[in-house]
Amino acid sequence: MDWIRGENVGHGSFATVHLAVPRSKSGGVFPLMAVKSCGFSQSSSLMKEKLILDELKDCPEVIRCFGESFSYENGEKLYNVLLEYAPGGNLADKLKNYSDRRIPESEVRRYTKALLRGIHYIHKLGYVHCDIKLQNILLGSEGGVKIADFGLAKKAEGGVSACELRGTPLYMSPEMVYSGEQGPPADIWAVGCVVAEMATGSPAWRCSDVAGLLFRIGIGEEVPEIPGNLSAEGKDFVRRCFAKNPSNRWTAEMLLNHPFIADDQDFDDDVDVVSLTTKEDQSASISPRCPLDFPDWASSTCSITFLPLPVYSPESGSSLSRDLWSISPSVHLRDLVNNQILLDWSVSDDWLTVR
Repeated sequence: MDWIRGENVGHGSFATVHLAVPRSKSGGVFPLMAVKSCGFSQSSSLMKEKLILDELKDCPEVIRCFGESFSYENGEKLYNVLLEYAPGGNLADKLKNYSDRRIPESEVRRYTKALLRGIHYIHKLGYVHCDIKLQNILLGSEGGVKIADFGLAKKAEGGVSACELRGTPLYMSPEMVYSGEQGPPADIWAVGCVVAEMATGSPAWRCSDVAGLLFRIGIGEEVPEIPGNLSAEGKDFVRRCFAKNPSNRWTAEMLLNHPFIADDQDFDDDVDVVSLTTKEDQSASISPRCPLDFPDWASSTCSITFLPLPVYSPESGSSLSRDLWSISPSVHLRDLVNNQILLDWSVSDDWLTVR
């Protein structure tokens, strides 16, 4: 498809997004398109994203890919991926449009159901998105959900990756933080964060720094506070997403049948959902939030894309030959905070909306 680069609509650390205008419309009607471009030398991640989108092309809740091309512009070779353009922006933008910065529950239900349909399809094809968040949930011309930005997505290979941690800290699951486990349950935890943020207008976690946030996510039994303004079934839905143990977390398929988003249910805030609550859930308590206001970095879209695991030396009293996963989460996170583990923020795909 022959196209012309149009208006800039966003950029990240290594790529840019522009509108793509067809050079000629003689061949028929063309959909609205955006082109995501980066230098050829940095194109491996974008090429991988294009291949994943090709596999997910039959899912209406995933942003469509129309092809790829190479171009030479200002003396540089660029790799370009043509994508479906979502004129409704993303859910983070949508949230800002409400005076109280809260999306009505009826809309939260609708967006959540569409999001879960997309995630269920992604998981069914063997992938994990790894970066579900408001900024990556786009809205089409008719308000339909379109999951975007598969730059961090990966094949679900037993759920464990021994040398990298992907995602945005605010949406990371406990198992991602303390062991690098990145299976489908990690996306479900992020769905819970998304629902909580839509309902309250604030991130699910409140903390003053990244190190403190990672400690709270990865150590102990604390989970984000369940939004008090949600209906009873909404609270239960979020609780299912925030199961600390990933094996107890509901799958996307299970959540699609939850009363919170089921088509044939009409509940009010006083409905008793004991039938949905296990003994384990009934005995669990919700830890209080950190009282500190959430700083500016909380709303950023930066993503950790690489986190080397600690190497333990004989001098530290640890054995190099032992299984890395036998290292306790508290030791692992302590090393993280003490800067023995370096976070590489430079390769993250931090999209800044400039509409």
